[in-house]
Amino acid sequence: MLRTSEGRAMELSIQDLTKTYPNGVRALRGISLTIPAGMFGLLGPNGAGKSTLMRTIATLQDPDEGSIRFGALDVLKQKSQLREVLGYLPQEFGLYPNLSPEAILEHFAVLKGLHNRGERQAQVKALLEQTNLYAVRKKAVGGFSGGMKQRLGIAIALLGRPRLVIVDEPTAGLDPTERHRFLNLLGEIGEDVVVILSTHIVEDVAELCPNFAIIAGGQLLYTGKPEAVIAALRGKIWRKVTTRAELPALQQQLQVISTRLITGRPVVHVHQEGCPGPGFEAVEPNLEDVYFHHIAVASRADAAPIARTA
Repeated sequence: MLRTSEGRAMELSIQDLTKTYPNGVRALRGISLTIPAGMFGLLGPNGAGKSTLMRTIATLQDPDEGSIRFGALDVLKQKSQLREVLGYLPQEFGLYPNLSPEAILEHFAVLKGLHNRGERQAQVKALLEQTNLYAVRKKAVGGFSGGMKQRLGIAIALLGRPRLVIVDEPTAGLDPTERHRFLNLLGEIGEDVVVILSTHIVEDVAELCPNFAIIAGGQLLYTGKPEAVIAALRGKIWRKVTTRAELPALQQQLQVISTRLITGRPVVHVHQEGCPGPGFEAVEPNLEDVYFHHIAVASRADAAPIARTA
């Protein structure tokens, strides 16, 4: 088990990471983040820079500037050593459709350096059982559902007992049953392993992660514990069932952080110190309110006119 000299579980330290693609897109803008052992949620909308950050940590691309350390490892300089302890499930991955889960895991186990046949077969069997795929271990994966393929993907990522596990948008497109099955699987990985769950689905983070961060536009908006940031919003989130006709005025006059339809009627959540007006009721904030609040604040900052001096 990889630990620090003091015996603590390893943590991932990211400092001032920047990345601009040749087309001019600034995907990462000075990201600094410390990720402890256990489940860590990385929340952000599509295009926020999450996948760029995950691919950089996984040594699949280099940043323009910055550093990444995993315990004593300098990730950007010791890529092969990092890969030995890394398990990575990208947002999109390919599988051999005519092969069985057992054959695929055997193949990847050899690539991971598990050359002892007995050890390799024992680990493959254990992972097939852990991911609830043992009963279909001989079937071709081409006929698998999306959830079954995701579970096989995490089994591949867990080969070799990695100390750093990265999963990028793992539940997108899964039905509720498969989503909960996959989240339960992630929750079983272990407290001594750094597990980064990158997603735009707030519920995934709320259910699993004692620590999380919000990223948007390549910038870090918040990092901390869900309960702490939820407490900071307590008494400041207001809810109103409104009409489609009234909605534009509310969005213009107030800090509306989210709008959704419930039984066909718009329901707004507003961030404000005191009651925004008639018809509003105070509600207990949740992680979704936190997320939308930080995204809304960042959007307003980006949209604000730049002050010019004479």
